[in-house]
Amino acid sequence: MNHPRHIRIEEYNYNLPDERIAKFPLSERDQSKLLLYKKGEISESNFGNLPEFLPENALMVFNNTRVIQARLHFYKETGACIEIFCLEPIAPADYAISFQSSGKCTWLCMVGNLKKWKSGQLKLDIATDNGTTALFAEKIATKGNTHEIRFTWENSEITFAQILDSVGELPIPPYLNRDTEDSDLETYQTVYSKIEGSVAAPTAGLHFTEKVFEELEKKGIERAELTLHVGAGTFQPVKSELIADHEMHTEFITVKRSLIEKLLSERPVIAVGTTSVRTLESLYYIGCLLEFRPNATAEGLMVRQWMPYDQTWTLTVEQSLTNIINYLERQNSDKLVTSTQIMIAPSYQYRIVKGIVTNFHQPTSTLLLLVSAFVGEVWKRIYDYALSHDFRFLSYGDSSLLLP
Repeated sequence: MNHPRHIRIEEYNYNLPDERIAKFPLSERDQSKLLLYKKGEISESNFGNLPEFLPENALMVFNNTRVIQARLHFYKETGACIEIFCLEPIAPADYAISFQSSGKCTWLCMVGNLKKWKSGQLKLDIATDNGTTALFAEKIATKGNTHEIRFTWENSEITFAQILDSVGELPIPPYLNRDTEDSDLETYQTVYSKIEGSVAAPTAGLHFTEKVFEELEKKGIERAELTLHVGAGTFQPVKSELIADHEMHTEFITVKRSLIEKLLSERPVIAVGTTSVRTLESLYYIGCLLEFRPNATAEGLMVRQWMPYDQTWTLTVEQSLTNIINYLERQNSDKLVTSTQIMIAPSYQYRIVKGIVTNFHQPTSTLLLLVSAFVGEVWKRIYDYALSHDFRFLSYGDSSLLLP
């Protein structure tokens, strides 16, 4: 496999006028446009017709993560506003346990207006259904452009999840160039979101409705779910000239054993969104790690950024997935929990995913590299078609179905 380190990100640039970025969603989710790419041919339809274009007996995989109200605004006595953007939990490190914390927890955060917060605690008065309390925030460490923030509060009847629900703000994408509105609380969540932890929505899933699900069922298309908590790094453009100098963000994943068993069947796997793609493709390399370290810890199973390219991988998908199932049996667990930093870029060999449902992505982004790795140089023709046929771009924009 050729190593993509020397790819120049400028080769994955295109002109995206601001007016083509969808600032708000359509009133009906499934009425968005759908671009179809199959066997070199490009056409278009309505997203509600998606089921008729899918391969027979396909398995569709969805990311069921739910976006949290991760932005907290504290005001100093001087009137200065300090924004704390919660990215991922540190203590407790488990998302579910951290959300249920009462009294204290520590998160890795980004801090806005940092120069106005030299030291000391910030305070925010909070009223929830379980009573009132004062929330305190304190910087305890700095990691690059992020900070470890310890949150404390006295009312043990209030959980951190309730605090975020009460005073947190939903973090819509920065490229929308607008404030979060009440409508985003519903429209910036997929209808099947369940597991809280993301700071960005898996937006390919925003088009799905119960009506579309009914049509999928009629066609015999099975649905399955996994969880990848999307980090703020998903919005970071590649700023380096070569992608070798771009560090991928780490994302936490959870995959049930039942899904891994389904992946062993011979049916085509259609990933809904790039987050599902990254999770599914990471499974192959996790199984490869287990081939050499069968008793690895969850941390030891993390897929590093360049792992797919650093050597030739000869294990079959069946062998790899079987390794994971055997590992879960030894762990007496029904789900795999670890993390991935995988970089999917041109020259990548897709192992599991046979089709992708995805929106149209930012220029010079790792998401565009992932699409190019799947369809090849034809990505330019696909995006030219979308631009010339009035498709709406980015998170609240239209969709595409990419098939080999």
